[in-house]
Amino acid sequence: QVQLAESGGGSVQSGGSLRLSCAASGNMDSRYCMSWFRQAPEKERERVAVIGSDGSTDYSDSAKGRFTISRDNTKNTLNLQMNSLKPEDAAIYYCAAARYISSGYDCPWRAREYHYWGQGTQVTVSS
Repeated sequence: QVQLAESGGGSVQSGGSLRLSCAASGNMDSRYCMSWFRQAPEKERERVAVIGSDGSTDYSDSAKGRFTISRDNTKNTLNLQMNSLKPEDAAIYYCAAARYISSGYDCPWRAREYHYWGQGTQVTVSS
């Protein structure tokens, strides 16, 4: 019904930057909560950033001040600008959408509450 596809992952040095993108297609409502999750080896999938229907955003403590989530509804894309990357940021990053129309602060934080997922894009950060 909804397809998500991430791109932009790669390898960077500590302190470097990457910009991830997510293209949405299918029966996508641009008002859905949209989030970036990441999952490192042997760790649970965690929400990094979220953007709500009104454009409001929320971030994990580790991402706050370094990452910026944005969306372009006219292009059906979601973006994550990541600056000052650290080795602990290394993970597979996933784009996800939840069938909720809410502010960023009210969007779900649990991965299981998201209905649509991309395949993930790898981010590697070397020290």
